[in-house]
Amino acid sequence: MARPRKWHLQKMPEMEESRALEEPLDTEQGLGCLWSCGEELSGDSQLRGRAKSRSLSTSPALISGKVYRRTRSLHGPSPATKFGPKACMLQNPKAVMHIQDPASQRLTWSKPPKSILVIKKIQDHRLLQPFKDLCIFLMEEKDMIVYVEKKVLEDPTIADDESFGPLKKLSTFREGLDDLSDRIDFIICLGGDGTLLYASSLFQGSVPPVMAFHLGSLGFLTPFNFDTYQSQVTQVIEGNAAIILRNRLKVKVIKENWESKVGQEHPVEENGRIVAKHGENDLGKRAVQYQVLNEVVVDRGPSSYLSNVDLFLNGRLITSVQGDGVIVSTPTGSTAYAAAAGASMIHPNVPAIMITPICPHSLSFRPIVVPAGVDLQIMLSPDARNTAWISFDGRKRQEICHGDRINITTSCYPVPSICFRDPVNDWFDSLAECLHWNVRKKQSHLTDVEDY
Repeated sequence: MARPRKWHLQKMPEMEESRALEEPLDTEQGLGCLWSCGEELSGDSQLRGRAKSRSLSTSPALISGKVYRRTRSLHGPSPATKFGPKACMLQNPKAVMHIQDPASQRLTWSKPPKSILVIKKIQDHRLLQPFKDLCIFLMEEKDMIVYVEKKVLEDPTIADDESFGPLKKLSTFREGLDDLSDRIDFIICLGGDGTLLYASSLFQGSVPPVMAFHLGSLGFLTPFNFDTYQSQVTQVIEGNAAIILRNRLKVKVIKENWESKVGQEHPVEENGRIVAKHGENDLGKRAVQYQVLNEVVVDRGPSSYLSNVDLFLNGRLITSVQGDGVIVSTPTGSTAYAAAAGASMIHPNVPAIMITPICPHSLSFRPIVVPAGVDLQIMLSPDARNTAWISFDGRKRQEICHGDRINITTSCYPVPSICFRDPVNDWFDSLAECLHWNVRKKQSHLTDVEDY
């Protein structure tokens, strides 16, 4: 699937990054700052124990003999790769993941965007007027090509209302049948968090930038209000927006007896990619690959028995899950089902995969966080009494039998989500407004120390 050609992350030039630097510090303050970053300051103001080429976004800058430091650093400095005078870390040519300061992630367009996909929450009549206003604004004022799902225009409320006549000019697509990879430059979601998950499922490869308006129930992933949509959309089209890359999971489901289970000679997986070639030991088998934004859930389904699945990490059996199931989630999904099951909440910029048991039959089984990029594999235990069921972002639920395998790792195709302000402020605002994180009645102060 081809990569969209018209957008990319903008690398902040040094002059722009220097705006985040504070006033110069004296030698003692500068020394304290450098020690907090794990660096030393010698008499000739040289940094020791680190690579010489460092950018302003990750380290203090030495300008005119004075030490500066960043005040908006959202990650720690890049780890040292040299240890003492002779030791260093062996470079891995296959390593592709790196940590970037989210404050420097900005959207830019290599060419002006022309085609926009508008995703509307189905069967919600409150969104009809905002949907109409947005589409007319994009077509008439911005001269854009607007795509919508065909079943949206087939809604009787729109089809039978003459005032929606201009919407008949919209380009349409059908889920699972039409390929949008080379058509869409930009995505706008109207609804709740489910609309963003649905937008992610439509693109099994590279995903265009997504702007989500809060018109649903929860809205943890939808930071924009629709009241000022014209100015906000215009800013994004002009390339003036912060962006956060939400990692996805690449999930491959390998069936032992594909034909007998699916019952079709040429099965068609909706929003999934059929993979013909995979492991050397899987000759004659078929696999379907999914891109998952929130989580993969393996549970016991309708059975009354405990779920019993084996969990492998990089080929090693790390544990057997006995309980109601297990959740494998991204940091974006850590505030969804995983949080309800007792897991920690992780910022989307943290490269990680979360493993959370669902009602485990063990007091010591706690959620864990593993590095992004590891290869996870889930299989039914040989002595499992029943089958298991799997779902991807709450969709495509299917049964897993003995001999079937689920391979999970970090996808190289994240979802670029437009921020209202910046990645950190948006996330904490959502925690406070949607999940009421750490909301409690304040303790009253003591008026007289002796009266307590």
